[in-house]
Amino acid sequence: MGRLLGQLLADRLAPIPGPRPAVILPVPLHRRRLAERGFNQTLEIGRPLRDELGIPMDHRLARRVKHTDSQAQLPARERQRNLRNAYSLAGGPLPDHIAILDDVMTTGTTVNELARLLKGAGVARVEVWVLARTAAPDAT
Repeated sequence: MGRLLGQLLADRLAPIPGPRPAVILPVPLHRRRLAERGFNQTLEIGRPLRDELGIPMDHRLARRVKHTDSQAQLPARERQRNLRNAYSLAGGPLPDHIAILDDVMTTGTTVNELARLLKGAGVARVEVWVLARTAAPDAT
């Protein structure tokens, strides 16, 4: 499904005018979650996107350093607490314009945490590319 979803997203993004990001950053998984799942879904979606749009993808720019419970059933406030300090950036210079790629955005906590890190490290422009948007579970 990653190939199809990546192609569909590329088809949607291709006609949009303006400067392209220098790199696509797929949301990283913690090594434990990667071992459980066997693949990183955003990396699989990113490959055809990279090929179709001609934008490099670098999954090594950031890494998930904190293993957390799944975000899926957590209310917004808990999601924020769950992901605080969950990511770190690799050393070295970063491009000025990065697109964060995620499969599903609910509250935006994941991409906001990554964007905060990138902006704090001097990235001038951060875009968020997601396949789907869904509502967060009730806070009750």
